Amino acid sequence: MKNLEDLEKKINSELTTKINKTQIKHNQIYIDTHKDHLIDICLFLKTNNDTKFRQLIDITVVDYPERNQRFEVVYLFLSHEFNQRLILKYSISENEVIPTLTNIFPSSNWMEREVFDMYGVSFKDHPDLRRILTDYGFEGHPLRKDFPLTGHSEVRYSEDKKKVINEPVKLEQNFRNFDYESPWEGTEYIKEEIDNNDKKN
Repeated sequence: MKNLEDLEKKINSELTTKINKTQIKHNQIYIDTHKDHLIDICLFLKTNNDTKFRQLIDITVVDYPERNQRFEVVYLFLSHEFNQRLILKYSISENEVIPTLTNIFPSSNWMEREVFDMYGVSFKDHPDLRRILTDYGFEGHPLRKDFPLTGHSEVRYSEDKKKVINEPVKLEQNFRNFDYESPWEGTEYIKEEIDNNDKKN
């Protein structure tokens, strides 16, 4: 279907009970659903002759730590034939397991591994669910909002041991207490030192 409004009507009429809300925004269709309907919706989008969303562009997650359903899982689809894009999303709690799309879109294999690695979201029946961007034994999930900016550990080459080692992050004290003031004005500890020297003189 070339017309987005007609496509939205078609999707709503065929998947009435499986869709919470649809919206056309930025020349794309947005679909809000529930994880239990993911497989049915994706099969329809890929195989129906009026939709033909045959390419899964990306899978990502948005983290909202303050919500009960912390993660919003987002899928981006493309129809080459109609030159249309569709965004499908649903919310899940932190420890929920969601269905894999590897049987429908084989390309989702690596995308789901990336989501698992970066956010800790697990996929049921995934053929090879393991970390893809971080190292073996990595602690935590780097794209979660509560992950520390410095990480939990660092990897470096040790001259003493002549090998690469893993150790807890150690920050120098002057980096911990950085006061973000203009370098022209000087930081607090330099000002205090100058004040103390002035008082002595």
